[in-house]
Amino acid sequence: MAASPTIRRRQLSAVLRRMRKDAGLSLEEAAKRVEWSRAKLGHIETGERKRPSVVEIRALLHEYGVDTTDPRHKAVLTLVRNAQQRGWWTRYDDILTGSYVELEAEATSIANYEAFGVPGLLQTPGLARLMQRARLWRNAEDIQRAVDARTRRQQILTGDNPTQLWAVIEEHALQRLAGAPEVMLEQIEHLIDLADSSNNVTLQVLPTDAGVHAGVAGPFVIMDFAEPAGPIVYLETYTDGLYLERDTEIARYRRLWDHIRTSALDEERTIPYLKKMMNR
Repeated sequence: MAASPTIRRRQLSAVLRRMRKDAGLSLEEAAKRVEWSRAKLGHIETGERKRPSVVEIRALLHEYGVDTTDPRHKAVLTLVRNAQQRGWWTRYDDILTGSYVELEAEATSIANYEAFGVPGLLQTPGLARLMQRARLWRNAEDIQRAVDARTRRQQILTGDNPTQLWAVIEEHALQRLAGAPEVMLEQIEHLIDLADSSNNVTLQVLPTDAGVHAGVAGPFVIMDFAEPAGPIVYLETYTDGLYLERDTEIARYRRLWDHIRTSALDEERTIPYLKKMMNR
């Protein structure tokens, strides 16, 4: 699967920062050499400038001492061109807002704690449809497109090099489906099948009787990527989401994740527990 434009931009930003530092140039010095503002170069290095041109990046490479005989020259320009491509998700840009799906599509591993629902990557079409109906403004066509988009997202869990997914789900997130028993049964069966048969999917249930635990602050996702792109923590909001990238923030959420996993049933006990839920 090709990397998403968002990830390509993050990789490009990381590579260009490293090349500038290797050349012994400050941000101000490099910007002055190519007659740019400091802000323009800064935006390229942070990925805020979404589509830098090949001509612009070629000028930077020249100032960094990377000429056309250097293998890095072609590799960086390829990153630039790929960052300008459009992913499959743009067909659903009215349904899928923000950059989350682009990032998800390129993650090598995902850790997902869900307090109130089932992670989108694990939802059956029936549950996805039920969740979309709860969004009162959606018509039947929008609901189906949203379900199709969610199904398309789940393809990262299959194939030759699937994403590693580790999910912790609160028991009451499943119990809430009791009002739609067929959907609940189908969803729990799907979780059991995935946990039992997928080498890349690890599932833990956090029982309600575990009481107050480290996840009281709410759900989050930790995504890791191939070098040089660093990890991201995603916090969902009603309209889009918040993305955290600072080392201290990442470390804090990794500690939080470890505490939550400890409070949950381990993988071996989760499947029997889910089977008991089906028979209640």
